[in-house]
Amino acid sequence: MEEYLDRIVSGIYEDSYAVLDDFVDEIFRKALFDEQTDLLESGKFRKAAIGTGDQKQVKPEIRSDEVLWMEPSQLSILQAEYWQRVEQIKQALNRRCFLGLQSFEAHFARYPIGSFYKRHLDQFQQVPYRAVTVILYVNDLWTPEDEGALRMYLPRENGKEEVLDVLPMPGRLVVFLSGEIPHEVLPTKKERNSITGWLRTIP
Repeated sequence: MEEYLDRIVSGIYEDSYAVLDDFVDEIFRKALFDEQTDLLESGKFRKAAIGTGDQKQVKPEIRSDEVLWMEPSQLSILQAEYWQRVEQIKQALNRRCFLGLQSFEAHFARYPIGSFYKRHLDQFQQVPYRAVTVILYVNDLWTPEDEGALRMYLPRENGKEEVLDVLPMPGRLVVFLSGEIPHEVLPTKKERNSITGWLRTIP
């Protein structure tokens, strides 16, 4: 785990993002995927919305995924184990990047075939406390033909952007600064599953 933490901290410090393969082993990844599938089949997922509070709306022309929020006080054994791994990430980033991270929130996310999420920032006026985005892909094997990449628009010093496409490979972890990297999920040709969360600067 220490090697992963070093790579995450270095990536955030130098480039504002990090991509790590095999962050969880295949047994744990498959168990999380099976748990997500069971929850989906029990009807607990809902269409994802944008905005917060009174401004919260389902807008399928902007995002068409389905989500199930995790309750920190009601985590399953698997969810609690993943939460603990993210806690180590939080501590490492606070210790070495001084980000003042205090808590974590996350949901299961399912992208059905053909779904997408248009370009956006995870940190905006209504959620300024989201500091670091953390995504773990729990779906099965993925190929470039399946599409559905996470497209990140990386700011460069000349004012331009570098485009980086990251496929949702099973067990892959993506971490980036929520307020600095615009991103989108490109239309997928295969069901795409993740745990998407945010390290926050509020309790």
